Amino acid sequence: MHAVLGALLKLLFLLSAQPGSPGAAGEPDNCDAPLGAALPRTSFSSSSELSGSHGPGFANLNRRDGAGGWTPLVSNKYQWLQIDLGERMEVTAVATQGRYGSSDWVTSYLLMFSDGGRNWKQYLREETLWRFPGNTNADGVVLYRLQPPFEARFLRFLPFAWNPRGRIGMRVGVYGCAYRSEMVNFNGQSCLLYTFNQNSTSPTRDVISLKFKTERNDGVLLYREGQHGKHITLALVKGKLILFLNSGHPHLPSANTSVTLTLGSVLDDQHWHSVLIKILNTYVNFTVDRHTRHIQAEGQSSYLDLNYKISFGGIPTRGKSVAFPHRNFYGCFENLYYNGVDIIDLSKKRTPQIVVMGNVSFSCLYPQTVPVTFLSSRSYLALLGTPGEDRVAVTFQFRTWNRAGLLLTSQFQRRPGALLLVLHDGKLQLSLSQPRHPARDLTAGAGLNDGQWHSVSLSAKENQLSVTVDGATASRTHSLSRRLRLGHTYYLGGCPNNSSGSGCGSSLGGFQGCLRLISIGGKAVDPISVQQGLLGSFRDLQIDSCSLRDRCLPSYCEHEGECSQSWDTFSCDCAHPGYAGATCHSSVYEQSCEAHMYRGDSSGFYYIDSDGSGPLGPALVYCNMTDAAWTSVPHNGSHMAQVKSSNEGHPHPVFFEYTASRDQLQAIIDHAHHCQQELTFLCRKPRLSARQDGSPGSWWVGRTNDTNTYWAGALPAAHRCACGSEGNCTDSQCYCGCDADRDEWTSDTVVLSHKEHLPVRSIVRTDAGQPHSEASYTLGPLLCRGDNSFWNSASFNTETSYLHFPTFRGEFSADISFFFKTTASSGVFVENLGITDFIRLELRAPTEVTFSYDVGNGPCEVTVRSSTPFNDNRWHHVRAERNVKEAWLQVDQLPSKTQPAPVDGHSRLQLNSQLFVGGTATRQHGFLGCIRALQLNGQALDLEQRATMTPGVEPGCPGHCGSYGHLCRNGGSCREKRRGIACDCAFSAYDGPFCEHEVSAYFGSGSSVLYSFQERYNDTFTENSSSSVPSLHEGLTLTRETATLSFRTTGTPSLLLYVSSSQGEYMSVTLTPNGSLQIRYKLDRHQEPDVFNFGGKSLADGQLHQVNIHREAAVVFVEVNRSARRQVILSSGTEFNAVKSLTLGTILEPPGADKDMDAYTLRAGARGFSGCLSAVRFGPATPLKMALRPRGAARVTVSGHVAAARCAPGAELGAPALGLPPSPPPEEGEPFVSVDRSGSAVIGGVIAVVIFILLCTAAIAIRVYQQRWLYQKSEPDVPEHGDDVEATLNSDLGVPSTVNESRKEYFF
Repeated sequence: MHAVLGALLKLLFLLSAQPGSPGAAGEPDNCDAPLGAALPRTSFSSSSELSGSHGPGFANLNRRDGAGGWTPLVSNKYQWLQIDLGERMEVTAVATQGRYGSSDWVTSYLLMFSDGGRNWKQYLREETLWRFPGNTNADGVVLYRLQPPFEARFLRFLPFAWNPRGRIGMRVGVYGCAYRSEMVNFNGQSCLLYTFNQNSTSPTRDVISLKFKTERNDGVLLYREGQHGKHITLALVKGKLILFLNSGHPHLPSANTSVTLTLGSVLDDQHWHSVLIKILNTYVNFTVDRHTRHIQAEGQSSYLDLNYKISFGGIPTRGKSVAFPHRNFYGCFENLYYNGVDIIDLSKKRTPQIVVMGNVSFSCLYPQTVPVTFLSSRSYLALLGTPGEDRVAVTFQFRTWNRAGLLLTSQFQRRPGALLLVLHDGKLQLSLSQPRHPARDLTAGAGLNDGQWHSVSLSAKENQLSVTVDGATASRTHSLSRRLRLGHTYYLGGCPNNSSGSGCGSSLGGFQGCLRLISIGGKAVDPISVQQGLLGSFRDLQIDSCSLRDRCLPSYCEHEGECSQSWDTFSCDCAHPGYAGATCHSSVYEQSCEAHMYRGDSSGFYYIDSDGSGPLGPALVYCNMTDAAWTSVPHNGSHMAQVKSSNEGHPHPVFFEYTASRDQLQAIIDHAHHCQQELTFLCRKPRLSARQDGSPGSWWVGRTNDTNTYWAGALPAAHRCACGSEGNCTDSQCYCGCDADRDEWTSDTVVLSHKEHLPVRSIVRTDAGQPHSEASYTLGPLLCRGDNSFWNSASFNTETSYLHFPTFRGEFSADISFFFKTTASSGVFVENLGITDFIRLELRAPTEVTFSYDVGNGPCEVTVRSSTPFNDNRWHHVRAERNVKEAWLQVDQLPSKTQPAPVDGHSRLQLNSQLFVGGTATRQHGFLGCIRALQLNGQALDLEQRATMTPGVEPGCPGHCGSYGHLCRNGGSCREKRRGIACDCAFSAYDGPFCEHEVSAYFGSGSSVLYSFQERYNDTFTENSSSSVPSLHEGLTLTRETATLSFRTTGTPSLLLYVSSSQGEYMSVTLTPNGSLQIRYKLDRHQEPDVFNFGGKSLADGQLHQVNIHREAAVVFVEVNRSARRQVILSSGTEFNAVKSLTLGTILEPPGADKDMDAYTLRAGARGFSGCLSAVRFGPATPLKMALRPRGAARVTVSGHVAAARCAPGAELGAPALGLPPSPPPEEGEPFVSVDRSGSAVIGGVIAVVIFILLCTAAIAIRVYQQRWLYQKSEPDVPEHGDDVEATLNSDLGVPSTVNESRKEYFF
């Protein structure tokens, strides 16, 4: 009951955690009164006016007198129209008109506001500068409701764009209501101490709300303490608000007792900022300017167990032990409430509950400092100095996010060169630049691009030059050889375009940021005079406002990405592994083992991210690629757990923690087609199912924390094992094998396969105090098979058909991914519309996929083009992403395309229609074809379920071999499945899901594998070799064949492969005594065999070697270890007639069968082969594979010791080194699937290849002739390289040595 009540309180607390202030007096339901209608003309002012009748006094909405509105003297972006409302009001809407009866109107504008007519603040929405839509004619009223509203006395309208055929012309209106405000001013040495009655406040809930503004970047706003160091403190630290929480819990580590929450940035800007703190026991909500953070403390200690005193504006007693510098607050509070109590009102009344410490006042002074904003790298401010003065003194303060920029430059008087003060890599650098002289630099400060105000003082007197940063924190001096005299002009922030001084040639670019308190020669500079044109000159400045914004608040960097910023943009460091992109939004991992399988990956450990760009992180799993992709998630209890009897009969629970989190496990299980866990019990006496009294003897707890008493395939409601449901337990009277109550070990192996209950979180065994009872069990890993979302697909049969889903919610970041295949030339994949915003993905042309969208900045497009068409009826993978920084599109493996988002543009995507898949709302340009695995922000859409109830759309989509058939390697053939493909490895020398696993065996001495070619395989060979079969009784005749094998041995000589025929023809592959490879072909029984030796290093070195032999009539191509392909020419014939059998290892032919075999092959066959053979294939025949598989026993005879083995120890299962080379991956920039290309380039290539082959053939013929002549000439002189092979075998077998002069033998 307490847990339910606590959960309900938490829910209510979170629902109530919306920003607000009870001090606002404006009624939100009735705050739209016109505020400017009754204002006098003097309340309106402007930057300039075209004439007296075009003055700002005629700019009230709907006025027609005068010239019918305000028009400035010059129409440019420096003009403004200002309204003084007389007092601070809550402003909820603004409206504009053009100048009456004219062609003068503003099409867009910016809005600024201020309390005292100084230090203006720009109106922001979505944390960006909001450009208000203006007018399209002179008399229409365009009203815009402000979200959010603001409080101000002064408003400024800044025209941004206007009718190009007219001038700026405006009439304006402001709407809102009165605003009640209670203020208190702290001078940095004062505070308010409030003591409240413990009966007047709730013991479980605290609510504190206030507004503040300050020009200092640190100070304590509130403080409340308790026992054992417990306290709550709100402090401003470097312009950020930090809420310090210390629970003082004695049983928690010190790291867990102290918690800090940080919000806000650049809060020392002299503008009002709202704060709301809500505390409910251990739950805390902290809100600053509509940005909220939530936290729950560890343990049960409440943050409300504190003293009944709270101080505002500082810490009242010196010497308090707090973990931060605790200067008191300097600035103003407004509408300060503590649990509904108006603290400022009590302070004004001097009630006993409030103790005023120090000097406080109940009004807020307006700032007198006038900041200047340098908006772009082209901005500058030119000010006059005193020419020829021998003393230089310049001071100012600046703040920026940029690491580099020109701050100040001035040319020398009467000589070339200049003084430059720049920000470089966050440091201040002072340089004296003179032609033909080495630069002299001074460096001061560090990390000055932190957004804080920094003071700079530059002075030069006589021959001493110094620069000081932030007072005494960094000061550097430099002695000059002569007095420094500067010219008459100082340039701050940059230079004009026509400036030719050396100081304006800096490669760093202009300064972007804010300056204030500028002084030259000891005289303060008045920026208002600059604005009025009375002093200096400027470009791209915003005077009387510092528009520095923290672009990392809120941070759009997802998945723990770290945000860094410059003046006009931000960047994300995706430090958390597994995510990438401009905002760390997209996962770099596949979503399932099924996806890895169809990338061609082999078994192994992989990270998978089940929800893609969603909040779940990647999980490390083992992907077992068998006939399906199995996902294995291990846990910490894989060892056998033992339970022994006890007198008490208490339960014995064992808990399991998995390598994936609970949410990750749930996502894996939800996506899988089937999941299971195997549980093995060994027991002696204790019962597994229900005991005699009906209570369960054991149970297990799944992910939903429900107790389950069923086992294996039994129904969840049945309290029994699978054998109990099927009636085949060891004891027919028992429900489980372990229930037999025997004094001997009994076992139960069960498989739990109800997905909704998995995984097993804990297992509980009980005993009834039975003496000598024992039990042990082992829980296997969670195993899941398949991925329902990966193959979820729909077929769109008409252009007017589509599937609809709820509106896509991707306001600031959205990603879409899917597969498609089609034969149509165009069509819309996905579309979602808003009032003006939209998002759309389409096949615009056969070779173009386009991602288009609009978030309020106008339509944008990103297009990927391919050199080959996408409408080839093969699967293509599309991935698109839009975030606040860019839009990104990639199709297959083609180079991705990116479209940057405009700086300070709209960023929120606002959609309200249904999501259309395969079509559009207008039922035009629909898609014809298949869409599969559609995911939006990592969430899969069930296309098949929706297609079952939609006309013109069918669930599923056949035909996957065209796209994934290349995964079937090494001669495997693709077979279609409803969800995916299967590789038929019947005619491949390899095995496994993609015919990549080697089939290899160890051959002992004298062992042999004999494969008989059966007549019913004639058609198979004919199909694969294009040879004809005249009749069955003549056997198999080949005009071409391919033989492949891999071997590993240290023995020589060895016979690797021997293929014989019933007509005395044969082919043999052997290793000679020196370890070289020898191939013999005898295709005419009346001629001697062709013998080819491939020299080089010995192949009997214990390493794995691959041999590939391909014959086309009389031409034989040989490739050893993937080296250069060699070609030889046969003279004995072109047809291999009546192929009978194939032998691996020792030849065990019956007597008389070897009469046509030459002596060398006969002797090598008698020696056989000792070592490892793998990937043996002759045409479609796979003799070694059949020998190791029971189904091949009818055609294979195995003699001696032949056992399955791995020829490549330490290599991954299915490593491509053991077989034929895998299909090469697509080149960079090529599409996902390959297609044929044609053109002049291909014709030229064919001609080049033909010429190359002719040259190679001539060279080979010459080489063969030379080698034959050399062999005949040197044969008597070099017996160790000629007859020693024959002699060794003759000696071993007792056969006399003979040399046949007609034998054809070649060396390579």
